[in-house]
Amino acid sequence: MTMTTPPPPVPSREPGPPHWPGAAGGLPPDDGHGGGLPPGGRPRRWRGHREFAYTLVGLPLGVLGFVYAVVAISAGASLAATVVGLPLLAALLVGARRLGEVNRRLATGLLGAGVAAPRPFRPRRPGALGWIRAGLGDTVGWRALPYLLLKFPLSLISGIVSTALWSYALGAVSYPVWRPFLPLQHDGDGHGHRGASFGTDFFLDTAPLVTAVTVTGLLLLAVARWSVRGLVHLDLLLIRGLLGPTRRSLTAQRVRDLERTRAAAVDDSAAALRRIERDLHDGAQARLVAMAMNLGVAREHLAADGDAVDLDTTRTLVDAAHRDVKEALVELRNLARGIHPPILDRGLDAALASLTASSALPVRVSVDLPDRPSAAIETIAYFCVAELLANAAKHSHASQAYVSIIGRAKRVRVAVGDDGAGGARIAPGGTGGLAGLVERVHTVDGWLSLTSPAGGPTTVTLDLPLHA
Repeated sequence: MTMTTPPPPVPSREPGPPHWPGAAGGLPPDDGHGGGLPPGGRPRRWRGHREFAYTLVGLPLGVLGFVYAVVAISAGASLAATVVGLPLLAALLVGARRLGEVNRRLATGLLGAGVAAPRPFRPRRPGALGWIRAGLGDTVGWRALPYLLLKFPLSLISGIVSTALWSYALGAVSYPVWRPFLPLQHDGDGHGHRGASFGTDFFLDTAPLVTAVTVTGLLLLAVARWSVRGLVHLDLLLIRGLLGPTRRSLTAQRVRDLERTRAAAVDDSAAALRRIERDLHDGAQARLVAMAMNLGVAREHLAADGDAVDLDTTRTLVDAAHRDVKEALVELRNLARGIHPPILDRGLDAALASLTASSALPVRVSVDLPDRPSAAIETIAYFCVAELLANAAKHSHASQAYVSIIGRAKRVRVAVGDDGAGGARIAPGGTGGLAGLVERVHTVDGWLSLTSPAGGPTTVTLDLPLHA
């Protein structure tokens, strides 16, 4: 099903959901703030330049890490039996963890590696002994040591190869530009030449030879790019294998996330039931009670023996009962729509068209869903869009908004944006409307990303599975 109207430009941030086309990495890495905001991979633009910069910056880091790892291993082995040996080794392991973190962040920042951070260093017991014990048992620090040792030869080879190949390639491509400025040289016959030379009598100064040098430079550009990319890929493999979380820690984190989302889902269900009970008690039930009382009084008037029927009073009571019935029906209809909008049965595109038609802001909608999501996913997407549009109308001072929904690779990407004042934040501690949306999408293995700089615009991206 497809419904499209011209959408506004959607900022490309590539948060990188699992198996989303063009995204790097696997599961969205944590942002460090618990907001479920994956930073995502870098755009493919300037990829070769960033890989070259990574090899240049990685060379001094490789030297520093190698020296540090050798000192840590030597000092730990030689002083292990002394009083200062174990505390020193624990401190060196924690330092190795920090150096590994620097390399991991560099790969994420320049290459968009998307390697998730390992578990933080947290001593289980307070005091110096607890810190030393946690440092000695820190598997992240122990795994960082072999990475620092292997990083040195790899960074050395990468730095030399990338610098040499790129220098020769760029020099050859630009050879026609700088060749005329070379000093005049003479061959064995006394003829003058301006060009690079091989030996004493072979000069690259004729048009065919200059063209051949330029073509060779273009080929070297491709060789340099893919050679550097291959070396950088080897480094990324080491980072993922030695600096990222282990399978065991990922499994433990997965269990914790499932426990948290299960608790959130239970709390959300309980809150929804309480809200429904309150709405029924304070709304429709009160209306029906008033209707019953009015009809009871009207029946007493009609059943009175020997008295003339007061038609005006009876008519007033029946009118009041009829009004209460209509208001109760409206409240019940709104309550049912809040549980599951009936228009969702016709699909998410029709539901969003109905939703945005009554929005306080003009909203442009673009829906591209080759496969229809499951009912649970449609419901979550619908209510998230409804709340985000309500927030935009209430708080952002925006003049327009847009909704874009794309289904690809068994995932559903929902983007809601506005041109308002920006400055939206996910409240710490899991409170507020946006934090509630984060918990809601987490219950189905989704995530939420927020971009809202001061001055705007604001874009909220939700990534959901096609089927819950």
